[in-house]
Amino acid sequence: MGRHSLPDRSRAGAADPRPRARRRSIAVATVLVLTVAAGTAAVRGGLLSFGSSCQDDPVRLTLAAAPDLAPALRAAAERAREEDVTSDGRCIALTVSAQDSFDVADTLRRGGKPDAQVWVPDSEVWVERVAADARATQVNQLGHVAASPVGVAMLPAAARSLGWPKKTYTWTELAGAALQGGAPRLGAADPARSATGLLALTRLNAAAAGAKNGQTRAAAMMKALAQRVSATDEQVLRTLPRDASSGTEQDDPERNTALILSEQAAFAHNATADPNRRLDLFYPTDGSPSLDHPYALVDEAELTTDESRAAVRFMTYLRQPAQHRLLEKYGFRTDDDAVPRTVVDRAGGSTPQPYAEPSSEPPTGSALQQALGTWTITVQSARITTVVDASASMAQAVPGTARTRMDVTRAALLQALDTFTAEDEIGLWEFATRLDGDADYRVLVPTERLGDRKGDGTQRDRLSAAFGGLEPVPGGATGLYDTTLAAYRAATASYAKGRFNALVVLTDGVNEDPGSISRSALVAELEKLSDPERPVPLVVIAVGPEASRDEAARLAGATGGIAEMVDDPAQIHAVILKAIVAAGAAGAAGAGDTAG
Repeated sequence: MGRHSLPDRSRAGAADPRPRARRRSIAVATVLVLTVAAGTAAVRGGLLSFGSSCQDDPVRLTLAAAPDLAPALRAAAERAREEDVTSDGRCIALTVSAQDSFDVADTLRRGGKPDAQVWVPDSEVWVERVAADARATQVNQLGHVAASPVGVAMLPAAARSLGWPKKTYTWTELAGAALQGGAPRLGAADPARSATGLLALTRLNAAAAGAKNGQTRAAAMMKALAQRVSATDEQVLRTLPRDASSGTEQDDPERNTALILSEQAAFAHNATADPNRRLDLFYPTDGSPSLDHPYALVDEAELTTDESRAAVRFMTYLRQPAQHRLLEKYGFRTDDDAVPRTVVDRAGGSTPQPYAEPSSEPPTGSALQQALGTWTITVQSARITTVVDASASMAQAVPGTARTRMDVTRAALLQALDTFTAEDEIGLWEFATRLDGDADYRVLVPTERLGDRKGDGTQRDRLSAAFGGLEPVPGGATGLYDTTLAAYRAATASYAKGRFNALVVLTDGVNEDPGSISRSALVAELEKLSDPERPVPLVVIAVGPEASRDEAARLAGATGGIAEMVDDPAQIHAVILKAIVAAGAAGAAGAGDTAG
């Protein structure tokens, strides 16, 4: 918790409007928080003081708040100032700075700090992303301020064409209906920068995964959605027709008539929109994910005791019934058990849309990563060569199963293949030692577009057969170094502009070819071949206990890529997606800037 003693933090976070399960009204819990948090300050007149002298020496705090919540927090801060709300007898002077959650998270992950002591992003997604990075500036989450479910908002004509409000849909049904030709044009904020977009994308991905050919369907939906993506939630609203009564505007293919939005964003839009531009809101029947607006201290160890206690004091102030009513006036929910009908009505919700159902469980980190990985390769289109270890050690059994490392690797690669679309270019090499004359490697399927046809089948068909046919080479050792250099040379020489280019090497051991290039010479060659203007990150996945994380990291790091260690080859699919996201952010940002 850092070096400061804060007022009963566990209680301070106990009654937040986090959308995990239904709960009773938070009024009683708020009273308990205030009672415990008062501590010694109560002897000095209590935490709520209405004198004016406290303004002479206030505790100054800056809150970096998500743009959707910033206006409500400014209003609450102004009210607290007018009421002379105090912490330990001193007033709290609050400045609320609207800052995009992605930008703050990016700063924190680099080890920097926003000009703020408190961070209130729109979703815990960002807090968890920062916490997962060892280089990041520490943030300590205390609770949640407000919630807003995510749904699909449409202009009235588009909504009624899909049977709103009586007809209900799941996420996949709604996205499928909106992405068909002639149907409402569906836009969204970039899931790589928007929690709204990412949470909806994860629901779509999870729902599609349960269906036949689900990964392929999910990728197809993402591909279509990517054509209509905007950088931020604010920008996606600007893609609506400027005059919904104009046939020219309505028919403009560049304008969206349906948007993935939070309830609060629809509420705020409808508050100022002309009647024919007001939005109607669909709440998917398989559960709406929710923006949960966590409240976190930034680099708590560097805060003074007064700053820490004042930050907690303001959070408890926000939990009072009067402040709940204030947040609802801005379109937020504060209690799962008492959904404000006024908020729903003004956001465009209506019976029988399931707006009162509990929000869906927050997605796991792995689910978010898988959705974002699929999105990354779908939006950018990928050119990836996969190089698989076929040494004899791949015939070893995976502990606790009757399957070998190669058995599980084959299954994981086939699962990963389903993630890619017909536009992606994928190839396959295998390696051991002396597979092709003196060469330690063999090209099984050249890297080409999955949709291309040759003879009776497509590139996808050829890859499926090649993945399924991978077998360990009896007596084969691990010729890692020469293979990596040859494959990286080929990947950089065939660089495809405008795509996410990468080389993925899977190995279960260290280099065992005594006649190969040395590691230091290999690293030097990789550094020479690596070009920031034509990035091809090397992703090394080290499988099993014999593999070396240090060796994998040295090789990958020479190209701006990343290394991952997995104990079980079954994890390969998830790791490939995770690695693509990380390597794409580090080494292929230029390609990503023009994607979609």
